[in-house]
Amino acid sequence: MSLRPATLVLGTQNLDKLREFVALLAAWPVQVQSLADFPPIVEPVEHGATLEANAALKASYYATTLRRWILADDTGLEVAALGGAPGVLTARYAGNDATPAQNRAKLLAELAAVPVGRRTARFVCHLALADPRGDIRATSCGHCYGQIARELSPTDAPTAAGRRFGYDGLFELAEYHCTLAELGPAATAVVGHRGRAVQAMRPVIEPLLTEIVATAGEPLRG
Repeated sequence: MSLRPATLVLGTQNLDKLREFVALLAAWPVQVQSLADFPPIVEPVEHGATLEANAALKASYYATTLRRWILADDTGLEVAALGGAPGVLTARYAGNDATPAQNRAKLLAELAAVPVGRRTARFVCHLALADPRGDIRATSCGHCYGQIARELSPTDAPTAAGRRFGYDGLFELAEYHCTLAELGPAATAVVGHRGRAVQAMRPVIEPLLTEIVATAGEPLRG
């Protein structure tokens, strides 16, 4: 007997992030859905004090709303010279309605007087898996280390696929001599923060696959 693929719903309405996670999960024995596969859902207020707390908050919220297994994340940029900021405010660093360009401009302005050797930073991605009751069943974390450039990478512009990332064009990886925005998807899956979080989650989630199928009401088939 074999199981039908377990189904996970990605708890994000960010299309760029969704594309990346779909690619990262392509080799998993799961069927991936997104929030777009369901009626419109109001986003939760991310009032957690940490990225880890916000990932769990989103996973639990969407799980209880949809009664599905949800894999959600919260991702942030932490700059050493700014005491770890923007951190949980990464997506709204320049204000609740700030655009990616405004967030980048604020970051560069705050680092204007900081020399190259002190512009170290890291991206952090926390993942949380919630069951249909909203209980958090697994978590993982991935990091990517680099430094903040003095200006935006010339390649940080919409591509044919429409992809554009908030701070990736400012985040330099010394070992690759390029920014995260310039790194190809294959390399990003290995060294990127989301890729590493997904890698860390897989061995934790695999023992739950049978339960995911059963509690989602998906029958066994031969």
